[in-house]
Amino acid sequence: MTDETQGQVWLITGCSTGFGRELVLAALAGGHRVMATARRPETLADLAEFGGDRVSTTALDVTDPASIQAAVKTTLATFGRIDVVVNNAGSMLLGAVEEFTMAELRSQMEVVFFGAAEVTKAVVPLMRDQGSGTIVQMSSLGGLMTYPGYGAYHSAKWALEGLSETLAAELAPLGVRVLIVEPGAFRTEFNRNINKTNEIAAYHESSGVTRNLTDQLLDAEPNDPAKGAAAIVKALYSKNPPLRLVLGNDGVDQVRAHHEFFLAQVADWEALSRSTAMS
Repeated sequence: MTDETQGQVWLITGCSTGFGRELVLAALAGGHRVMATARRPETLADLAEFGGDRVSTTALDVTDPASIQAAVKTTLATFGRIDVVVNNAGSMLLGAVEEFTMAELRSQMEVVFFGAAEVTKAVVPLMRDQGSGTIVQMSSLGGLMTYPGYGAYHSAKWALEGLSETLAAELAPLGVRVLIVEPGAFRTEFNRNINKTNEIAAYHESSGVTRNLTDQLLDAEPNDPAKGAAAIVKALYSKNPPLRLVLGNDGVDQVRAHHEFFLAQVADWEALSRSTAMS
């Protein structure tokens, strides 16, 4: 931490449970000020009491553009600036592609992708004008690789990853950074609140396996969200922060295996891939 980064202002979405709540506490531990938000801000009363004058709370529904603009204005009125925004609010739909409806897919995209994009676009002009700031996108291991049954969720997270990587290149010359966080399985309330589609028997051996594994993982997730939040703060204020931060042994192991498999396929098919050059 330097004098320039001490006491920065954080705006965090989805703070009622899990990573959002732990990030509020981690930011406070780092000496920062926080606007903690949730659809129902009354769920944040204990955080406001704990943080004193360094925490304020307000309503923010990422599917409501007016709510986003109001939360940004409230943050500026309360703290005068925004240095870090964390797009943490999320949801998950579990079901094979054939099983979910288009309405369910659109709902998943609204929260995970369009909601994060809307919040991001609301703060980018502020950060651009002040020539500094960091946008933290809470993605997932599922933003880098896929599992049967998570098609809707993967679609939203992969879209967020593409937007965020592009944004990072656009904002870097302007002094604004992007940090994409990809957690493995963490012991939060997230898995307890998964929405599940009606199951088609034909997918018992594919997405059905994922359904069972997800149920078995509940309350047995191997990673601690408090440690995850502390790692995010440490990476964000490091001298050379990464574009992507994978969290958890499961995250590191699975990402490494996934990319090794991908690179092996590139090598196996390299001659054919290169055969398309103009002669």
